Formats: sequence, structure tokens, C-alpha cells
Amino acid sequence: MARVQLDLPEQFLYAHTINVRMTDLNTGKHVGNDQMISLLSEARYRFFCHIDYSQERIVVTDLVATYLAESFAQDDLRFEVGLMDFNRYGADLIFRVTKQPGDQMVVLAKQGFVFFDHQTHGVMPVPEDFRARFPDIA
Repeated sequence: MARVQLDLPEQFLYAHTINVRMTDLNTGKHVGNDQMISLLSEARYRFFCHIDYSQERIVVTDLVATYLAESFAQDDLRFEVGLMDFNRYGADLIFRVTKQPGDQMVVLAKQGFVFFDHQTHGVMPVPEDFRARFPDIA
């Protein structure tokens, strides 16, 4: 299978560093892909906290991750988060994960999401108050 190529946005909107725990490691003694997905979810949560917007109304629809290097216990991983490809119902979050210090690229990832009405159990258009926060992107 050919490697996935991800396009990065011109700017990232948020960055946060997470220290890798021993419990994030797999039997190969590096961060497993399942744990990396959990770390990406944490970065998404912190991004939504940063913009003071509840993520309760979103549902992740897909995920693409390209692993470029290993990371180990006690590594500091910087998660940069950006938004791109707005559509009627959602957008894509893009992540660049680098090992600090040194900026060694570890993972590039993209999560698609839609806004979801939990009462009707269906997708809903992107709320205007969300779209208005990103006038240069939306």
C-alpha cells in the first residue's frame, strides 16, 4: 500500500506538549498506534478548550495517521493543531506531532469531524458561532 500524504495548513492554531507515560508504550517499548490515537484525542480536547468551545456536539468521522518516528517514555511530544477543509457539516483537524527538543517529526494526522445533533441522531450544519471563530479558514 502506498504511503498516505497529508497536506498541512499554512498555520497551526494551537500547540500543547504532552509527556509520554510508560503506560503509553506497547510491547515494542514505544508509543503504540492505539495510544497515539488517544494522545491525538487529548490534543483535540485541549484545542477545543483553548478556543472555549464544547466538543460535545462533534463526532469524529475518520482518521488518517502517518507515523514517521518512534517515541518513548518520558519524551515530550508537541501536538500542533490546525483546521482545514471546512464543509457544510464539519471540517478536518490536522495534527503535527514533534519530539521536543529538536522538532523531530513523529506523526502527521488528520481527523475529520461533523457536528452532530444528539437529539435527532443526525449530522447538522456547522454552527455559525463556530465558523465565525475561523473567518480566514471557513
